[in-house]
Amino acid sequence: MEPARPLHFELEPLLASGLPVYWIHGNHDADSDELWVRVWGSELAEQNLHGRVIQLADGTRLGGLGGVFRESVWYPSPAAARGGEPAFRSREAHAKSTPRQDRWGGAGPHRKHWGTIYPNEVDRLADLRADILITHEAPGYHPNGFEILDTLAQQMGVKVAIHGHHHDALDSSARWSEQGFKSFGVGLRGLSLLDTSTWHWSVVRPGELDQARAHRL
Repeated sequence: MEPARPLHFELEPLLASGLPVYWIHGNHDADSDELWVRVWGSELAEQNLHGRVIQLADGTRLGGLGGVFRESVWYPSPAAARGGEPAFRSREAHAKSTPRQDRWGGAGPHRKHWGTIYPNEVDRLADLRADILITHEAPGYHPNGFEILDTLAQQMGVKVAIHGHHHDALDSSARWSEQGFKSFGVGLRGLSLLDTSTWHWSVVRPGELDQARAHRL
């Protein structure tokens, strides 16, 4: 998101309308102390959907997984370091091996790892059920996606998976039957609508790179 102001100021028009607002973080939201404060220190901090499932007023269950996979912690690919095995299973375990002067807030690993995915966060979600899973990283259909997110979505029983990290909106419909869920990307500064009564997806405002990147799949 990289907000220029605290998140509750940036989203004030939505909040004023009475709409419920939830968010997941991206990898750049922990790039600086200022960005961290604007996101995790905002009045919307408790609306962070990362690692949990909430139920909306219409009964729809919404799960979230923010951040990205980093090889220094966990990059679930056989070609990655350690054959894709994690160096740390949790943020707490990582903090214990982090020099005290590099710990964020004195208790966690380096600040940038607020934007990192840990195995225990995925494990926690896998034990929950949801209708929609919103992740920053893309599932396996994407050229830069991860099959483990397909597995996660299947374990949670989701109908729709939505992602944003790669700033594109590739047509993955040929994979939906194999995946067992629909998958959609939201493009750069794009806006989309999901009707949960029909599970129909429509693009309200295309992402700025959607057309240029449509060939990637």
